[in-house]
Amino acid sequence: MSEWVALIIALAAACAVVLAVVVLRRRGTGVVENTDETPDVIEYITMMIGVVYAIVLGLAIAGVWEARGAAQDDLFREAQSLREVSDRAVVYPVEFRDQVRADVDAYVTYVVTVEWDYMGKNGEITDKGTELLDKIQNEVVSRAPASDLEAQAYQPITDRISQASDSRNQRGQNAGPTMPGVVWFGLIGGAVVTIGMLFALQIQRTPRELILAACFSVLIAFLLFMIWDFDDPFARSVSVTTQPFTDLFPSLNLKS
Repeated sequence: MSEWVALIIALAAACAVVLAVVVLRRRGTGVVENTDETPDVIEYITMMIGVVYAIVLGLAIAGVWEARGAAQDDLFREAQSLREVSDRAVVYPVEFRDQVRADVDAYVTYVVTVEWDYMGKNGEITDKGTELLDKIQNEVVSRAPASDLEAQAYQPITDRISQASDSRNQRGQNAGPTMPGVVWFGLIGGAVVTIGMLFALQIQRTPRELILAACFSVLIAFLLFMIWDFDDPFARSVSVTTQPFTDLFPSLNLKS
């Protein structure tokens, strides 16, 4: 099922549940309640619950957005580092230079075409990808510089490979959902309590009140869906893409 279809179903379900409860509650009682008799303390508690839950939602949205941004930055550093390794390899003899560039291209191709889908489905990076990156590092580190130019380029190249390795490890740590289960318990439980407090205010079946109640429940459902969608930086509809690799390695004709 598409995530957007799931969103529409969730929004419709939240709206339908609230409207059904309001209508059935009023029909079941058969008594017109006087909303002027709603105790002030209930209005105050409802307001405080709404404020607290809004703060929790805001912190959750900020957290998943920051995690997605960090994942995007790590991916760009990984791709940029490998691009620089490929460019700086020009100082080596033709045979070794072509070998390094071929290994970099092989790693990038594997990440884009194989590892990316695996990471989205399993929430982790592959051993094969790690082996391909280690191969590049071992080749460069094990070769002693044969000239002053190679000696000057040796440290920058090894630094870029190390940076790519660190970024790869960060990508592996960010793969999969990042929000703890206890936070989701609080978000969903808070949504139930917050929407449930609508009924403590003795809302009526007038079109205006029903529309407001439906809009409020839809808003809460949408915000929860948005948090869920951002929670996994590499696997959902607004996930981080492989565009940094495809942009920096256009000769490979990879599709993001």
